[in-house]
This record gives sequence, C-alpha cells and structure tokens, in this order.
Amino acid sequence: MKTNQKILPGFSITLGFSVFYLCLIVIIPLAGLFLKSAGIGWDSFYQIVSAPRVLSAFKLSFGCAFIAAVINAFFGLLTAWVLVRYSFFGKRIVDALVDLPFAMPTAVAGIALTTLYAENGWIGEHLAAFGIKAAFNPLGIIIALTFVGLPFVVRTVQPILQDIDAEVEEAAASLGATRSQCFLKVVLPSITPALLTGFTLAFARGIGEYGSVIFIAGNIPMKSEIIPLLIAIKLEQFDYTGACAIALVMLLASFFLLFAINLIQRWHAARSM
Repeated sequence: MKTNQKILPGFSITLGFSVFYLCLIVIIPLAGLFLKSAGIGWDSFYQIVSAPRVLSAFKLSFGCAFIAAVINAFFGLLTAWVLVRYSFFGKRIVDALVDLPFAMPTAVAGIALTTLYAENGWIGEHLAAFGIKAAFNPLGIIIALTFVGLPFVVRTVQPILQDIDAEVEEAAASLGATRSQCFLKVVLPSITPALLTGFTLAFARGIGEYGSVIFIAGNIPMKSEIIPLLIAIKLEQFDYTGACAIALVMLLASFFLLFAINLIQRWHAARSM
C-alpha cells in the first residue's frame, strides 16, 4: 500500500527553521559587524584601514595568499592528474594525505612547519646554507598557506578529470595531436572552470588563515604580520572599533571571492549544457 507520508516536515516548517538558523549563525553576526563599522564614520574608517601597519598587513596577507594559490593551482592539478590517470602502489595513502590539511588542527600544522623550516630544522638548515630564511619570514607564510590550500584545488579538479572520457583524448591522438596538444586543446578547457574555482577557494582560505601561519610567520610588524593576527591584537588591546573596521574589509573581500566563485560555477554550468 502506497503512502504519501514524507520523512521530513512540510516546506514551510523546514524553510522557517533554515532561515532562522542562517539568521542566528550567519546573518546576525555579519549584520552586527556592519552596524558596528557604520557607526565609526567614513573618515575614521579610512584612517584605520589606511594606516601604514594595516596596509602592510593587507599587502602581505593578500600577496602571500595569491602566490600560494598560484603554486597550489599548478601542483594541485598535477596531483589530481596523477591520482586520476595512474594506478600505483600506495595510491590510496597518497589520496588520503591530500585531505590531511583539512583534518589536522591548524596550530599543529603551524608548529610542525616551523619545526621543519626553522634555521635549525631538518629543511631549514639546508635552506640556510644557501642564505634562504624560510621561517619567521614572508616565505614561511607562503609555505603555510600552500600547505592548507592544496586540498581545495585537488578535490575541485579531481572529479572533473574523472568525468573526462579517455576516448576523447584517444580520438585527438588518432587525428595526429601530440600529448601536449591533447592536454592543451582537449583536457585543459574542460578543467579550467574547476581549476579557477579551486584557485579562488585556496586564495580565500589563505587570506583568512590564522592558526598555521602565526607560528611560522614571526609576526613582525611591517614585515611578517598578517591581517587576522592584527585583528586579534586590536581585540586584545580593546580596540574593538579598529578590529571591526579591518574585519569589514576582509568580509567584503570574502563576499567578492564568493561572488567570483559563483560566476565561475555558472560559467561552467553554461558550458556543460
């Protein structure tokens, strides 16, 4: 006997709870940040966010996040390619290791990276022999952001590569295309939207990363001080106005990146139709 009984309650109830939850967790805190910043006044807001120390932190956070995202776009694509196209011993272990930055506490990652890349660390001592100082330097920030951002690119590109039919590449090869031409003309156009999405996600994660960076950055003002740390410092100094103003800029940047990701996904969906 058929029944029309549904597992979940009706549309009105579920929508109401969903909206209530989103308001409680997301909209109300963000609205409070906007209201707090709006009460500052434009002149005071501009003075706070344009201070030399704040501008230096913005340049460092966005610059290092961009460089790390570019590195992850290349090596993330390479890693996804190897995981999809080849079978080898230990493949499942490598595939699981990609998700390690997701599962590992960021503070643990920061301590581990600092231990490795400090001048007396296993890797840092060899870099120091060539005059390269990784830890307590902007280079250390890029290393940490590369570590935490890699899974975003791999897990975004990997399913798209799996969906590409190998017969398409074989057809291009049978028509005389070289391996590089097959990749550039057949594979790359198909994975470009996913690659751009992974790049944007890694970049967005990088500009807001805190736990894995503060240990290896050195946190030197005007040199290796990131924006999330500067916000935390202002909160410790009870400068809530300054913290809110800087946080608002970061929030607007996050909205812009979210908008960019949605545009890329819509572009990909339009091309797939």
